Amino acid sequence: MARLVVDGEDVVVRLALREGLSARRREVRVPLADVRAVRVEGDWWRSLRGMPLGGRCRPGRWCVGERLHPLGRDFVAVRAGVPVVVVDLWRPVPYTRLAVSVADAEQAAEALRRRSRR
Repeated sequence: MARLVVDGEDVVVRLALREGLSARRREVRVPLADVRAVRVEGDWWRSLRGMPLGGRCRPGRWCVGERLHPLGRDFVAVRAGVPVVVVDLWRPVPYTRLAVSVADAEQAAEALRRRSRR
């Protein structure tokens, strides 16, 4: 399962091996200063928007990779039955949103809010 961590001045999504193979990358890194809002979404599919641009999805089970929509691109690593930390970002970072399923979503979101002051 993916992990969402703060590493220095960056928010980092670290993917498990299988997720990394599907997304064709092992991590995604964005500046902590570009975090606009952080929230927890209980239903994993609500964090998805747009159409898959890269990566893989298994309907009803999981989705990992980039998604394209009118506002830009999102990076998602979500799994059914696991809460999602949704991190909205200011532009011009490569993504407008990160959505990551983590077992301790509330704790991860609170730690990210404290570090980003959002």
